[in-house]
Amino acid sequence: MENNAYQAMNERGLRDAYAAVRGQYDALREKNLSLDMSRGKPGLEQLNLSAGLLTALTDPADCVSDGIEVRNYGFLSGIPAAKQLFAEILGCRPDECFIGGSSSLTLMYDLVSKAFTHGLLHSKQPWCRLEKVKWLCPVPGYDRHFRITQSFGCEMINVPMTPEGPDMDLVEALIRDPEVKGMWCVPKYSNPDGIIYSESTCKRLARMKPAAEDFALVWDNAYCVHEFDGPFVPFPDIIGLCRDAGNADMVYEFASTSKITLPGAGISVMAASVDNQTYLQRLMGVQMISEDKVNQLRHVRFLKNKENVLALMQRHAEFLRPRFACVLGALETEIAPLGLASWQRPKGGYFVSVNTQPGLARRTLALCKEAGVAMTPAGAAFPRGIDPNDSNIRIAPSLPPVQELAQAMEIFCASLKLAALEKLLGIKPV
Repeated sequence: MENNAYQAMNERGLRDAYAAVRGQYDALREKNLSLDMSRGKPGLEQLNLSAGLLTALTDPADCVSDGIEVRNYGFLSGIPAAKQLFAEILGCRPDECFIGGSSSLTLMYDLVSKAFTHGLLHSKQPWCRLEKVKWLCPVPGYDRHFRITQSFGCEMINVPMTPEGPDMDLVEALIRDPEVKGMWCVPKYSNPDGIIYSESTCKRLARMKPAAEDFALVWDNAYCVHEFDGPFVPFPDIIGLCRDAGNADMVYEFASTSKITLPGAGISVMAASVDNQTYLQRLMGVQMISEDKVNQLRHVRFLKNKENVLALMQRHAEFLRPRFACVLGALETEIAPLGLASWQRPKGGYFVSVNTQPGLARRTLALCKEAGVAMTPAGAAFPRGIDPNDSNIRIAPSLPPVQELAQAMEIFCASLKLAALEKLLGIKPV
């Protein structure tokens, strides 16, 4: 991060700058805007790309796949055609796939829940009987991941992200502790940084030898086909890597069609070793008979194969690209010359992660809210919402039209400048 240009000013210069930025901010606030950049929701144009999903099945005769009547009971783990589709996308094997409902987060929660109530395949006892369960959390990371492990009382340990993924030297040191039972990972276009784990990082993760025999590497591949700038970037089959390293049962991979088709009506997958599937499906068979197989078949008929999925994602990119360009352009023009923050420049995923000078994030977002822009709360990308530097801000550009997004970024940049000047001048918020 460059030196803060405001710090080089004398007090008169700072007060002149403050008066100018305050005037700009007040004028923006008087517009009484109401703009939402709080979550990575696809825009309406993106949802319309999957209109064909609504008519993929039009007749009872369409509801048969591989001889299976999908409207009826049975097939707990999903229909074979849906397993084949996800296996092709992820690079794993069809028999390693369990097909879920619209939310992969539900499958992740269920995995952690079963670890506590019953234990995982190699657990000596359910985790609820343990004195302490620790979980590794790459930061900044996905707030909903952290809420899952927090809800079960896990002690969450921050692991800093690097340009190649989590700090692996630290990870390899921490897993020597048998109380460390798991780790969250978003390996491609990480939430919120947009970082792709390097090949070296993926291999080191696959080769880990945790002290806990039932360690769970949770591999949330949520953005595996979600490029918006440039061609598709291939990724490794983490299950295959773990198998080759003698850790076949360590990893649980998750993905969904949430930002491919319809977030409210998609399908998801948990990919894991056959032994893990056998164990977990025995537990799942108590709570359900199957997920929505009609929707699974709708997705198979609409998406067809990986090639067609990638073509659809390029159409999504046409709508996302100008939105991210708007956000990054505003940051480069308004913030970069002042050195108030640094940020990633992702080529895929759904977020831009901004790291301000320490102590500015909460005040910046409070000013944004006051001026009519809703954003993800400061600290959300850290366990328990505690950002030790009060600096990380997650921007979600996907939902607002570009014109509204430009207004929102104008408010964001003015708010960050104002927060920085208030701090330097010792001005306390009213």
